Amino acid sequence: MGHTATPEAHSSGLTATEHRLANGLRVVLSEDHLTPVAAVCLWYDVGSRHEIEGRTGLAHLFEHLMFQGSANVHGNGHFELVQGAGGSLNGTTSFERTNYFETMPAHQVELALWLEADRMGSLLTALDLESLDNQRDVVKNERRQRYDNVPYGTAFERLTALAYPAPHPYHHTPIGSMADLDAASLEDAQAFFRTYYAPNNAVLAVVGDIDPRQTLAWVEKYFGTIPAHDGKPAPRDGSLPPVMGAQLREVVEEDVPSRALMAAYRLPEDGTRESDAADLALTVLGGGESSRLHNRLVRRDRTAVTAGFGLLRLAGAPSLGWLDVKASSGVELPVIEAAVDEELARFAQEGPTDEEMERAQAQLEREWLDRLGTVGGRADELCRYAVLFGDPQLALTAVDRVLSVTAAEVKAVAAQRLRPDNRAVLVYEPTGGADSADAQDAQDAQAEQGADEDNEAAAAAPAATERAATVEDTVEEEGRA
Repeated sequence: MGHTATPEAHSSGLTATEHRLANGLRVVLSEDHLTPVAAVCLWYDVGSRHEIEGRTGLAHLFEHLMFQGSANVHGNGHFELVQGAGGSLNGTTSFERTNYFETMPAHQVELALWLEADRMGSLLTALDLESLDNQRDVVKNERRQRYDNVPYGTAFERLTALAYPAPHPYHHTPIGSMADLDAASLEDAQAFFRTYYAPNNAVLAVVGDIDPRQTLAWVEKYFGTIPAHDGKPAPRDGSLPPVMGAQLREVVEEDVPSRALMAAYRLPEDGTRESDAADLALTVLGGGESSRLHNRLVRRDRTAVTAGFGLLRLAGAPSLGWLDVKASSGVELPVIEAAVDEELARFAQEGPTDEEMERAQAQLEREWLDRLGTVGGRADELCRYAVLFGDPQLALTAVDRVLSVTAAEVKAVAAQRLRPDNRAVLVYEPTGGADSADAQDAQDAQAEQGADEDNEAAAAAPAATERAATVEDTVEEEGRA
């Protein structure tokens, strides 16, 4: 393959400016007149890590409630107005944030801004018990469809609970539990909104064919009168030792298409150089059909039908490396696990080759360019770096940091973290002879669960045969579009 990852890679002239309203709302604008479209993206600094025991799932539930009407937009009006104007929209929830986004024809940006401001400022005037019960049932049904009634559906939830032992704030996934969803009252929902859906707890990015001066005037007009709220509690500490210290293991006997080996490795927090090195390591080991694990398990040994590794980047807690292997018919999992351990040990001892580093860096660069190449992807990245790391400009230089990582750093993080005593393992054993079924069905089921980026995660064990962005998508709960 050609070498596309170069030290000269940069944001291709993309720029972003940041502004702040008097009420604390941070606004990021990025002007780009290549196509007559623009994206509006709003990130709230609230996710499942902010929830308390007994009230899990509120962040995701509220993502749905935000589409149920506000003071001036009734019922399904938000969708009707955006789609009627030729735009698209959705919302997603993850451990660390909730976001809402519209991509609009450039002349309809003001409409999207007004809609987002109306529900930020006046959702509580329309929120009643009927709306709450309606969306509570929607979310519970989503849980059944994505977690409880699909092959491997609870894998992500199980591994997360193992990797982040209670009462860690990441112990539970954004979908929440059935019992907690049932227990949520209207007063709980109202208090949650007042606490977290405030302008000083949000970042708004507008990207594309815009007039920055006019756009900022609209933002001030529609968002400027919304009062700030200062009652947000600090998120609970998500720090953990870098290594688990012992292998955690759970065997699941279910009616699944094939045996499966899944594992979660504790890796460095997002935003660090070590996290970029870990991303490169997992790309070499399990990022596609040229990866070491795919070549070993699928092509050479033929013990698996899929084999992949992906990184779930987290800023407030250790990130997780997700291993996902579906066994070929009749193959015992200890054979696969031994081969995986052998490959990881060899990689930790030798590190990546020059060719593997070149390919992995080119792959991550391409993914970065793909994200920043669309107005929606760029707006999302600007919001992400602003909310999680305090600086939206970091989105435009992320690939430079990846390209500066050395093979020695990749080898070091693999040796330190990709060890048997630093993983939670989930073993699936089919019941009723299901091992003879077509394992591709399992992969398809997982892809459907993670279908959008609401999305985000839609819910179940990530298909680690996809890349890191898809793994992250798998932990997000998606909106209603």
